[in-house]
Amino acid sequence: MWTSILLGIYILITLSIVIAILLHGAKPSKSLAWLLAIFAIPVGGIILYLLLGRNRRKNKLVQLKRNLFKRLPNPDYNQVNAFDGKFRKLMTLFYNNSHFPPVGNNSLQLLKDGKTTFDAIFGALERAKKEIHIQYYIFEDGELANKLQELFKRKLSKGVKIRMIYDGIGSFSLSRNYLKGLENMAVEVYSFLPFKFGRFFSSLNYRNHRKIIVVDGKIAFTGGINISDKYLKGDPGLGKWHDMHIKIDGPAASHLNQVFMMDWYLVCQELLQPLENPVCATQFTSDSLVQIVSGGPDDDFPALEQTYFSIINSAKKYVYITNPYIIPSQALIKALQTAALSGVDVRLLVSENADNRLVSWSVHSYFETFLKSGIKIYLFPDGFLHSKIIVSDDAISSIGTANLDDRSFEQNYEVNAIIYEKGFAQLLKEDFLKDSTASKRLSYEVYIQRPWIRKLKEGFGKIFSPLL
Repeated sequence: MWTSILLGIYILITLSIVIAILLHGAKPSKSLAWLLAIFAIPVGGIILYLLLGRNRRKNKLVQLKRNLFKRLPNPDYNQVNAFDGKFRKLMTLFYNNSHFPPVGNNSLQLLKDGKTTFDAIFGALERAKKEIHIQYYIFEDGELANKLQELFKRKLSKGVKIRMIYDGIGSFSLSRNYLKGLENMAVEVYSFLPFKFGRFFSSLNYRNHRKIIVVDGKIAFTGGINISDKYLKGDPGLGKWHDMHIKIDGPAASHLNQVFMMDWYLVCQELLQPLENPVCATQFTSDSLVQIVSGGPDDDFPALEQTYFSIINSAKKYVYITNPYIIPSQALIKALQTAALSGVDVRLLVSENADNRLVSWSVHSYFETFLKSGIKIYLFPDGFLHSKIIVSDDAISSIGTANLDDRSFEQNYEVNAIIYEKGFAQLLKEDFLKDSTASKRLSYEVYIQRPWIRKLKEGFGKIFSPLL
């Protein structure tokens, strides 16, 4: 009797999931993969789907975000008429996705690796007069965290308001004692989708991967660097961590602040101030145009995927990409191959060392087809390269938190800064070429001769690439 009841419950759950996949599956290939997993792996397939496959658009955060957007005035699409020049289409796309127009009169500073970045961050935090907003995917106990805590104590004593968001999974190791210390000091701190068994299935797969600091709404930082001592001391297994960040002093900082404020509403339902649609730049010949692009699983379109896709398609001479997790969609694969076959100099810089074997196998599984189309691939040997950079034609560049994979495009909350400035693009290009010189360039003729066991591992990784 009990066997029949359990079997009946299992069949009902299976049917409900199948119906949900058929109704809400966005990609046929991914929907088919989940259907095969559910029928081929009894019970296990259902558990995997509940953990990794559900569509965030039906969950609580979506409703919260809709409530938030009801408080915003309608986007002023007349601003698009002011966009001018060769990047008009890109500016329009980014505005339609994220509602942040390009703004000028920004002072930009490229920050490479941990010491340079944290020196600049602590310098800006020390000068805070009114408020500090800080948001990180990974926030770990250690010297950096302790130094921040001491700084917070000093700034709070001077009346500075401090708000902090950390991701519930990315910062899972952050100690309760540390958080309690922040709360006792009157730091307003919240976890984004905290790890709770009651909400385990609904929240595990959707993370806030953003890294944002905003000081007084005027100075902001974003990029790939988290709050972790490994950026200063290295990692016992991987060695030194290399990464990029950007400091923005100017109007674009307020746009990053608005991204923080929207996330703040999601974690505690507090609207810090009336949200307004930002006004676009009036002078598009400025050498400091910056446009913020944010994206998440509750958006209508994959904003960051479209960002990378459009920059690649717009390239005329070259497009250089640094990223540790290049697990591209079919659209991005075709964009990269089409650009290379059209004579564009397409180069990828990837870390030779990896923090996850399965992810590394998946990344390498695309190398053969890339090399065959003329894409140049470089493996950076020194430590772990974690930067998320794209630069093209000495004209446009992107720096931020998004990787080139489905997780960043469809499951994580991410943010990138798009810079329309020749000098900044050339700076990133020079840095890319310098790192490439110190790296090992792969050869198609040699790579296809790799051992069959390596190809087998890559094939295994590729199967799981949509879930990574």
